[in-house]
Amino acid sequence: MSLFDIDILAFGAHADDVEIGMGGIIAKYAAEGRRIAICDLTEAELSSNGTVETRKQEASMAAGILGVSTRETLAFPDRGLLFSNEYIKKIVEVIRAHKPRIVFAPYFKDRHPDHGHCARLVDEAVFSAGIKKYKTAGDLPPHKPGEVYYYMINGFHQPDFTVDTSLYMEQKIQALKAYESQFFLQRGGVETPLVTGYIETVEARDRLFGKEVGVQYAEGFKVRRPLLINHDLLGDFQ
Repeated sequence: MSLFDIDILAFGAHADDVEIGMGGIIAKYAAEGRRIAICDLTEAELSSNGTVETRKQEASMAAGILGVSTRETLAFPDRGLLFSNEYIKKIVEVIRAHKPRIVFAPYFKDRHPDHGHCARLVDEAVFSAGIKKYKTAGDLPPHKPGEVYYYMINGFHQPDFTVDTSLYMEQKIQALKAYESQFFLQRGGVETPLVTGYIETVEARDRLFGKEVGVQYAEGFKVRRPLLINHDLLGDFQ
């Protein structure tokens, strides 16, 4: 029996966070038959535009476009993602239930405090999920993901590594466009940074990351510890 049920488990504070930061690699690995789960910590009930129900419908549509296997929402309070043992235990239950190979979370340096709070909660939960004596309501066995990586949402930071997403950029854009309430000003809506060319900004960032590594588009990620390279470094230059 495999130690892992899901290849990638990506956490976001709000629906659309994951798509902004790593929609390309989700589409890439889903196309290769990998199983991917998304867990949104809140229902984004404080968003300036849209409703909780609208956001759920848009999130479901975006997940379908990218090929996500499963998506769930923990319904923690929006703007209330402060350190809480209760929240950590809920995230531990998600990790143990899905048994992912790799976990992703937002990079903690971001203008929106919820994104940094999400990263810290996930970090705590990943550590606790592997502790045998750490008990949760579900009483699931411990699970230790192989790695934790951090995707960028609003910020532009020097990535620790990039992934070529050139073939999947259009799919990522279509997933973002599924969030009409967030990225397109609707009748009676409020003008926010998201409705003033935000998708174009995300595309430009991915194009710049791609240019840095010699491809058309790439997504950039941060790590907390050095990466271990297992392939032959010289093999790429033969």
